[in-house]
Amino acid sequence: MERGGKDADLDSQRKRGMIPLIGYPSDCVYYERGERFAGESKYPLKKMLSFAVEGITSLSIRPVRLITILGFFVFFMSIVMLAYSLIRHFIGATIVGWTPLMISIWAIGGLILLSLGIVGEYIGKIYLETKERPRFLVEQFLNDTEEE
Repeated sequence: MERGGKDADLDSQRKRGMIPLIGYPSDCVYYERGERFAGESKYPLKKMLSFAVEGITSLSIRPVRLITILGFFVFFMSIVMLAYSLIRHFIGATIVGWTPLMISIWAIGGLILLSLGIVGEYIGKIYLETKERPRFLVEQFLNDTEEE
């Protein structure tokens, strides 16, 4: 990492996700890692999974966006189920009460997921703004003072 990237004032926990975001060049270093020769790792699977979830959720609102998409999909499926249920109802191949139950379960489930996703989008945008991350970093200041 170049000096400019080091001077960007990043705390060590967030560096993995932030380095590509600040725009400085970065690259991978490949190496052969030998077996551990002393003791066992003090970093259990639970901590590793927690670290992964923190990394995914702290840098983006993509998981919330997936919930919104899932809400749209379930609501669309409720419309399909509405057509299917009404066809089955008019054919006479359903039990009394099955059609409204299917329609209401799919529609309410889809609307709940959709509204949860929309509220989550707003909260996610507020969260990203409150982190006060710079939209850009100033690489060089020019001394542009007029002499009178």
